[in-house]
Amino acid sequence: MKTLFKCTVCNYVHEGDTAPDSCPKCGAPKEKFEQLSQEAADKIFTSDRTNDIHMELVQLSMRIVELCEEGIEIDLDPPCVSAFKKAKDEAWRIKQRSKAELVGHISKGKF
Repeated sequence: MKTLFKCTVCNYVHEGDTAPDSCPKCGAPKEKFEQLSQEAADKIFTSDRTNDIHMELVQLSMRIVELCEEGIEIDLDPPCVSAFKKAKDEAWRIKQRSKAELVGHISKGKF
């Protein structure tokens, strides 16, 4: 695994042999980067895929909400509308759980 460097101004994480000359996110100079410990880097590398999965779940949940709203608007019959409303509520909970998990990962340095 390569070395990770974190911008102390904006928290951008750079992967490479050395810190970049300037931060690609905020433009801070190279001196504002700190090299992460192997333990901190391992957390980031290990959690990378699960973070991606959570972000995809958020996107899919948003799409489910859109589809449910379309079904509610069509208003075919009460049971159908009820099913769409329940699915919309469930999608919201899935989205919120994944967002909360991402916040947890960030607070633990796993992002």
